[in-house]
Amino acid sequence: MRILIIGTGGMARQHAKQFTDIDGVEVVAGVDVDAEKLAAFCKAYAIPNQFTTLADALAWGEFDAVANVTPDAIHYPTTMPVIAAGKHVFCEKPLAQNYAHAKEMTDAAEAAGLVAMVNLTYRNVAQIHKARELVESGAIGDVKHIEASYLQSWLVQDLWGKWDEEDQWLWRLSTAHGSNGALGDIGIHILDFAVYGAAQDINNIYCRLHTFDKAPGNRIGKYTLDANDSFAMSVAFANGAIGTISATRFASGHINDLRVRIYGDKGGIEVNHRPDGSDIKVCLGDNVKKAKWVELKVDPVITNYQRFVDAVRAGKTAEPSFAHAARLQNALDQSVISDHRSEDQDV
Repeated sequence: MRILIIGTGGMARQHAKQFTDIDGVEVVAGVDVDAEKLAAFCKAYAIPNQFTTLADALAWGEFDAVANVTPDAIHYPTTMPVIAAGKHVFCEKPLAQNYAHAKEMTDAAEAAGLVAMVNLTYRNVAQIHKARELVESGAIGDVKHIEASYLQSWLVQDLWGKWDEEDQWLWRLSTAHGSNGALGDIGIHILDFAVYGAAQDINNIYCRLHTFDKAPGNRIGKYTLDANDSFAMSVAFANGAIGTISATRFASGHINDLRVRIYGDKGGIEVNHRPDGSDIKVCLGDNVKKAKWVELKVDPVITNYQRFVDAVRAGKTAEPSFAHAARLQNALDQSVISDHRSEDQDV
């Protein structure tokens, strides 16, 4: 199986490594408008072909599938011609910047009979799969309440880099540079973590977004720092459960932590994922009366990269699919609409 990688930024390195580690898969070409960056990337991963335009790569056409690792705003205009060329697509999240484009991409891929999947990174966490398995088995009964949070701290410490000096962080704070802030960047991850782990779709969202002052005039160089930094949602789920979902980049002491808590009328599940590992704890059966939590051992799961390769070989899209990512994008869009309709009320 031959892979073309579009975009050669930081995440592209992970794609190149992961795909080349899979038996029978070869990364045969890279595409980037920055010829110097493209050359360095292709040299680092022994990629034999280089193109500075997608049109040239598609005209060449000697590949089976595309890994789209371009910035968020570029996913739609680059994915649509790839689908038109009859190539399978593995796209970085979010699928698009709005639901209309995400739905169009999904419909086009399905009409063409192509495998179309999205790299929702935290599907690689084995514990979230175990949580879903337990929910679907009825182990915690009917789900009643869900709490989920995504905590990052890179706006209060520079463990990942200096956010106020480096482009790779500054663009994430600027809507003019294609960012939808914490909502678009990490919101899609925690939404997926919650709805997948709890096996529940979202019916309704009330959301507040907030952008904090971070620099004089909220501007650094060419970047206007107007993208949201934090959000909090009140969510109603399809089965009648309610819950909260939140995220922030100001969570001191939390480098990159995801958590979901799922409570039913027969028990509860709590999943925590951190850079140093993941865990799942359950309160089930007789332990419910004693409020006793037990940590479960969980076997690893295959990566999204392997899932995509397996799906292409089988000729059938697997999860996380474009269709699922489009539903998540709709939830993000509704969150923005909800925030716009909100009015501050003094208490």
